[in-house]
Amino acid sequence: MAVSCTCDRRSLTAVLSGELDHHGAKQIMEELDRRVEQELPRQLTVDMGAVTFMDSSGIAVLLRAHRRMAQLEGSMSVINVPKQAQRVFRAAGLHRIIKFL
Repeated sequence: MAVSCTCDRRSLTAVLSGELDHHGAKQIMEELDRRVEQELPRQLTVDMGAVTFMDSSGIAVLLRAHRRMAQLEGSMSVINVPKQAQRVFRAAGLHRIIKFL
């Protein structure tokens, strides 16, 4: 699992790629935490277009990022969510908390 971040005018975009499972979730959370602390963005966009597999660990990743953005009084959205991951997020009710585009 890899995460690549870019920031422009306090808008942070994190592109996730590969398998998002319990092995990679901790690494992703740490990188997102580090970049959010560094950039202090007003908007975080998580792009999941290159995610090939996701288990329930993806829920924890998004909830942690959402909580951190709320602490900064910022917003968060998730884009390009694969069908398999959409089912996991919908089953968990994340669509009621996080904006999916």
